[in-house]
Amino acid sequence: MINNLETYLTLENIYLLANWGVIPFWLMLLTIPNQPITKFLVNSVIAPLILASAYVYLAYKLYLDGEVFEVFQLYFGLDNLYSIYSNDTFLLIFWLHFLSINLFIGSWMSRDAQKYMVPKILTMVSLILIYFSGPVGLVFYWIIRIFFARKISFYE
Repeated sequence: MINNLETYLTLENIYLLANWGVIPFWLMLLTIPNQPITKFLVNSVIAPLILASAYVYLAYKLYLDGEVFEVFQLYFGLDNLYSIYSNDTFLLIFWLHFLSINLFIGSWMSRDAQKYMVPKILTMVSLILIYFSGPVGLVFYWIIRIFFARKISFYE
């Protein structure tokens, strides 16, 4: 059974499933952030668990191929980073990392916006920016949040 499943878990299929799979989570954050289904699927460990499963599977494949320790080369310069990204499995692992972190930030931001009563339109713009350009959306939200929280805080 595992061998049958492994034939479907190609890099391309994992990539497509991850990319299309996060969209419903983002749509829930944009449209129904207060609903129990959103709280259960997006604000809990469910979404990260799904992405982490693919991450661990790919890391295991790298381990079996004997390439798992090549990742440490990324700290030795931009050329080495480029070299690591030329490996499709490493590239997909980093893409899953990116999707997970952005979804986590979007989930946190959605809950935080509710806490400080940030208008829905500004929350939606921030979520869209986070989806496409993580840190830019986070900084955009942080600037907006200052006005609604009525405080400047560099940590929380």
